[in-house]
Amino acid sequence: MVQQLSTETSEQIIYPDSDGQPMADNTKQFRWIVTVKENLENLFATESNVFVAGDLLWYPVQGDNKTRQAPDVMVAFGRPKGDRGSYQQWKEDNISPQVVFEILSPGNTLKEMGKKFKFYEHYGVEEYYIYDPDRIDLNGWLRQEDELDVIDEMNGWVSSRLGIKFTLTADNLEIYRPDGERFLTFIELNQLVEQERQRAEQERQRAEQERQRAEQERQRAEQAVSQLEQEQQRYQALEALLQERGIDPDKL
Repeated sequence: MVQQLSTETSEQIIYPDSDGQPMADNTKQFRWIVTVKENLENLFATESNVFVAGDLLWYPVQGDNKTRQAPDVMVAFGRPKGDRGSYQQWKEDNISPQVVFEILSPGNTLKEMGKKFKFYEHYGVEEYYIYDPDRIDLNGWLRQEDELDVIDEMNGWVSSRLGIKFTLTADNLEIYRPDGERFLTFIELNQLVEQERQRAEQERQRAEQERQRAEQERQRAEQAVSQLEQEQQRYQALEALLQERGIDPDKL
């Protein structure tokens, strides 16, 4: 029988925020991790209860700081956005991340990936994807009851959880959002943000120009009213002067 740790002992356990391993072994792996993570963040930006993280340690068992993994990218539905040092599942309504991505590098071993697979299978991952950018090789598994079953054909596969579509070409993997837009690289995302910023600035400048034009029209209208009032005052003064001299203005 496994003894449960006392509350006092459990609370004293430290769950490190880092495992001392680098996020990526090379630029290609890093680029793909950032691309998948940032595009998923963007995809679910308006949904407050979808948490997306990259290289975040996941501790599934309270009181056990040795059982852990840091998926390259993970998505947890039903959990709020926000910063975390680690994903401690018992503090997250005991919700396991439902979708996990791993991006391979030459340094990954079969033993390491086998351990990761068993971890994700055991602790409730519903969809598991592994992409090897050097070989342009994508593999996926989908949960069937207590097991992760291999997805036979990944080209054209649509994730039931994420709604994204995977397309394999001769020289690249392309991922498409549910609206048909392609996942963008980090540089492309930055360019898109800059374009949106420029459009917003142009709209602000147009609105300011419209405000200035409206203000100029208001000032012109006020000047016209003022001129009319001055003309009326001059006419009234002239009329009063003529009357003083006994001259009927209507007979002039």
